[in-house]
Amino acid sequence: MTTTLQAAVREDLRNSRLSKIRNQGNIPAIVYGKTYESKAVSVQEIAFIKTLRDQGKTGVFKLELDGEKTDVMIYDMQVDRIKNRVLHVDFYAVDMKVEMDADVPVHVIGESIGVKEGGVLQQAVHELSVRALPNDLPNSIDVEVSELDVNDSIQVKDLKSGAKFEFNNDPEEVVVSILAPTEEPEEPEEGTEEKEPELVGAEDKEETEDK
Repeated sequence: MTTTLQAAVREDLRNSRLSKIRNQGNIPAIVYGKTYESKAVSVQEIAFIKTLRDQGKTGVFKLELDGEKTDVMIYDMQVDRIKNRVLHVDFYAVDMKVEMDADVPVHVIGESIGVKEGGVLQQAVHELSVRALPNDLPNSIDVEVSELDVNDSIQVKDLKSGAKFEFNNDPEEVVVSILAPTEEPEEPEEGTEEKEPELVGAEDKEETEDK
């Protein structure tokens, strides 16, 4: 059964209105596409989070607005990392018959031989660009690293693209590598004192801006 997310048109576009929308348990959003007129909307926060968990960022679902259903996917999200809340969402109206590009998260699977021997796993890429029809976009790219030893790596060309999608990234781009164990730090010479590091600043906070 296709997931349907209800949306409501936002008539008042003043920034002062956004806080009230969020306090009512909703998320300000916008929906647009190549052949879809841009519209400011809002969706229920609980319903959106459930849809995100069920469909993933690249999943296609129905957005119902004024009784009309449109195939959409989540194009972008503005998140307050401190409060762990979604502040704004961009929905993209897709054409199910036209290929599109999307950034797909990379998930590392397994524990490598090299890590077990003291090596350090370095994930250089956390998202890969994929081209496919909307319904064929994968939710994630799983990278199996169990057989990797120290100094081994996996490049984009080593990943098996699905029969219905292809990678846009440079084939030579390194996705994951296993670095050699770092050397043990030298013990301070006898008679020397270590200085306590100075505090540079308070904990950074991510700034967010209302759209």
